[in-house]
Amino acid sequence: MRSFREIKLHYNFTAEDEKRLVSLQNLMTENVDKAMDALHSWILQTKEAAVFFSDDNRKSHIFGAQKKWFLNLFSGNYDNNYYESLIRIGQVHVKRFVDAHFMNRSVNIIRNFCVNIISSHIESMDEQARLLISVEKILDINLDIITSSYIEEEIKTYSPAYKVKSALLSFSERFSQFMNLILLLALITLTLGVVGLLVYDVRSIIVGNFKHGIISALGSLLLLWVIIELINTEISHLKKGGRLQISLFIGVALVTVIREIMITVKLQKPEIEVVYYLIAAILAIGLVYWLIKKTEVEIK
Repeated sequence: MRSFREIKLHYNFTAEDEKRLVSLQNLMTENVDKAMDALHSWILQTKEAAVFFSDDNRKSHIFGAQKKWFLNLFSGNYDNNYYESLIRIGQVHVKRFVDAHFMNRSVNIIRNFCVNIISSHIESMDEQARLLISVEKILDINLDIITSSYIEEEIKTYSPAYKVKSALLSFSERFSQFMNLILLLALITLTLGVVGLLVYDVRSIIVGNFKHGIISALGSLLLLWVIIELINTEISHLKKGGRLQISLFIGVALVTVIREIMITVKLQKPEIEVVYYLIAAILAIGLVYWLIKKTEVEIK
């Protein structure tokens, strides 16, 4: 399946759409029972569904899950956990031999309900249009992911080769997540190390070594700032599945070299050739940083 980031990009699902959906949260929460009544009345009137829901415990569990799914449409949390929950919906439906037609019809009922609620509670026509577009996007995204999950699960059931491929991909994804966690732990450890270095620099200032302490502390602060940006990017990558920005790693190298130059030039008074080498290193790393940053912006 496509990544969640790619799917949202194809549907042009933006942060503004997320804000509009969250703005509907209270309204939809107040009317969730009406939405479920509309959905469940149709389900129970369908012969195949009526047989499936003959067990009260099963009916209660599934109806509760449907209510949770509806409310999550307006939660504002559209991360990898949300994506995986939609995949599981498709997988469970295939295992229970539920025809994809019923999911399509269910989404259609919810879509019509949302249109009616927004039309009757929002006075501004322009605001209605914007809200409806965002609702249409999230419902289409849900249907896209769940349907794709249907197809993959059915192929997996009847194709041994696909089972092997799917198992290998699942292992690779879990391994990638594990290595990302290792990277995050390593960044946290490095951050603690830089904090220790900053404390040492401040101590140098306190004991009277102002020149060395201030210059070194400034370099440590720059390094700390870049590493914090790395941690935030990695957290975003783990939560939302976005691309990891390589430019930040290059930025660490650039800041490290700048810090080294500040200390070397101001305190050690090196030969002019050494200064030229350090300046050339900054220019080279800066050029690489600019090229990578430019590429990342174009990819976005």
